[in-house]
Amino acid sequence: MTTTPFISRKGMTRRSMMAAALGAGAAVPLGSVAGPAWADPVAATPAARRLKLPAPTGPHPVGTAQLHLVDRSRPDGIAGPGHFRELMATVWYPARNVQRYPVAPWMPAGALQAFLTDAGFSELVSMGPLTAGRVGAPMRRTGRRLPVVVFSHGAHSHQGDHTITVQELASHGYAAVTVAHQYDTYTEFPDGRIAVPLYDRRAPTLPGDFAADLRFVLDCVEQIAAGRNPDVDHKKLPAGLLGSLDARRVGAFGWSKGGTATACAALADERIRAGLSLDGPMQMNPPLAGDLNRPFMMMSAEFTRATDPEAAAFWSHLWGWRLNIEAQGAAHISYGDNEALFPQVAKLLGWNEQQLQDAIGTLDPDQAVKIQQAYPLAFFDEHLRHRRGHLLDGPSPAFPAVTFVP
Repeated sequence: MTTTPFISRKGMTRRSMMAAALGAGAAVPLGSVAGPAWADPVAATPAARRLKLPAPTGPHPVGTAQLHLVDRSRPDGIAGPGHFRELMATVWYPARNVQRYPVAPWMPAGALQAFLTDAGFSELVSMGPLTAGRVGAPMRRTGRRLPVVVFSHGAHSHQGDHTITVQELASHGYAAVTVAHQYDTYTEFPDGRIAVPLYDRRAPTLPGDFAADLRFVLDCVEQIAAGRNPDVDHKKLPAGLLGSLDARRVGAFGWSKGGTATACAALADERIRAGLSLDGPMQMNPPLAGDLNRPFMMMSAEFTRATDPEAAAFWSHLWGWRLNIEAQGAAHISYGDNEALFPQVAKLLGWNEQQLQDAIGTLDPDQAVKIQQAYPLAFFDEHLRHRRGHLLDGPSPAFPAVTFVP
């Protein structure tokens, strides 16, 4: 039976939820902007007029670098003969001497314009948030290789959708690699092409396709670890990045369909030493199959083991270290950047508390942000770095909403 696991129980996709929130902002007086707002959003828009993401809590500044990748083992029937699966990816890493490097936007300017135009609200492009990342900054040198975590976004979403978690990991010494799953995402290629979701049954946008993307990205991680640049345009990478990744300490995480893809990739690829699903429904056709003896953690919200047989079945095949937590009051989007962005939109638009809760659930937004910063970090610290803390042992007074599901 074919399912649509990336749709919330309220029947809203990630894109429609964001569009509903940002779209209401059309009533907010944004002031006049000379020329197209998307031409150079970083330079054109004062910080005070932007939505904001929380700063990471780690001790290191963060750098970013984009990669243009082509998987020549996978012909692209949508693009036509002679074309292969083409992806954009971004590496986030601990950096140094970041002051003279530009701040990375939440989404590439062209992709943000396409996203909001598709939703009917292109005039709001100037409100796109900035990140903590500095584009091209040199990597921080420690003499040790960095553990790596790869990230898979949800359906009709984009690779910046969980920037809070990604830049948190980077600030604590990880290399986090986000991938834009072509034909189911908004992204921008170096030659100026803007990619948008393609609503075509022939398009490779199933969880298994996402999982294949993740495994290809792991191949690219191995190339970087060996000192080789996988970028098809031979773009120069930041100083210190080549040869700095530890391909033997690799984890993966994903949200919604990306969470299902993470499970699929972990079952198929032993290079993934630890996997984390953010409310992944675990629904695939054919179903997920096989036992997994490596650590896996599920952060559930709407797609719980109690309500979804596929999630319960996957849990029963976890034979290694496993953990399932739920945050009371969380919605499907609660483990992502929306928890930081929607409350700001609500203030701008004068939403009442019920309107905000309809969008993001009843979980306190500040608590939700702290949860998505703390728990993935604790999980990967324990299983990729052998830094065992106590957060994953049981309920914590610092996170009263989080329950441990036996």
